[in-house]
Amino acid sequence: MKALRFDRKPLRYAAAFVASSITPGRGGAWGPLELVDDDEIALPGPDWVRLTPRLSGICGSDLATIDARASRYFEPIVSFPFTPGHEVVATTPDGRRVVVVPVLSCVTRGIDPVCDMCAIDRINLCERVAFGHLQPGLQSGFCADTGGGWSTSMVAHPSQLVDVPDDLSDEAAVMIEPTACAVHAAERYTGHETVIIGAGTLGLLSLAAIAARRETDHADTKTPIIVTAKYAEQRRLAKLLGADIVCAPDELPRVARRVTGSMAVGNQLTNGVGQVVDCVGSSTSIEQALKIAAPGGDVLLVGMPAKVTLELTGLWHRETSIRGCYAYERADFDRAIDVIRRFDLGQLVSATYPLRDYRDALEHAASAGRRGAVKVAFDMRNEKRS
Repeated sequence: MKALRFDRKPLRYAAAFVASSITPGRGGAWGPLELVDDDEIALPGPDWVRLTPRLSGICGSDLATIDARASRYFEPIVSFPFTPGHEVVATTPDGRRVVVVPVLSCVTRGIDPVCDMCAIDRINLCERVAFGHLQPGLQSGFCADTGGGWSTSMVAHPSQLVDVPDDLSDEAAVMIEPTACAVHAAERYTGHETVIIGAGTLGLLSLAAIAARRETDHADTKTPIIVTAKYAEQRRLAKLLGADIVCAPDELPRVARRVTGSMAVGNQLTNGVGQVVDCVGSSTSIEQALKIAAPGGDVLLVGMPAKVTLELTGLWHRETSIRGCYAYERADFDRAIDVIRRFDLGQLVSATYPLRDYRDALEHAASAGRRGAVKVAFDMRNEKRS
């Protein structure tokens, strides 16, 4: 099989960090990621299924790993060498088109009894991602025993498979997994004024999911959804997907002050926004979220952060909360399909690349916003498995 393989090679990892400091995404050219021809991965158990990936998206967490910028928090729950790719639409041996729920939870790992979180179907909070009959890995795409979507073959447990409806294209289907993340975040939508910081893939999908939730709940449309967007195409898509107000990041404090009728006191607003959804996860974005959040307000951290530096006095004084929002529950995939249909989210797949052009694909994904793109994916539909 052909696969993009990421191995533990410290010198090349350091080279990736230096290269990505110059050009984001360049870590794929200099780091420990290689296109290899190898034997197919053995099935971990008799009920496992071998999949042939069709499309597999490039996620921000993939880019952080390849550019040597991922948090060291993940080191104990990743096994090497691994093939990235957790946003996957694939074909089963019997010809079904499926998407993969990549979380490697207790059921997938053959653990019985399952942990407390898996027992209530909160697989995203599984407590056993380094145990069972699989090597460590919080998801397919970060585990040596499963492979990942950036390949012509990977394996999955039946509990991980969601059938793709016939009316969805492969491009729409590859958006199901990231949209499930957004749907999971939208479950915490409060109906208050809501700010979404960032209009990359995750920000736009969170917007679509929250707009769909507001429509379903018949929420008061007088409480606006505000989105920050850096680039013209992001602004156009944000309006298309349901944003009431779109502004540049540096305009957000003024817009939030006007919408909420607040006054500025130092770096804070007297009233502020009831809910802020941060889809960036940087020190700058989190600090901005805290500055515009209302007293007792909620900051939902959807974008994956690493190490950040924050001034938290305002959080303490105004009893603001920061809540992480990781991945999804199994039911979020069904809801994601509805959101994809509602907004035709397959249109967000801006470019696809064969595996051999992975360096170009990664650089494109890393500069997607500036280049007018959203989701960039690998296309294995014309690849030979061996």
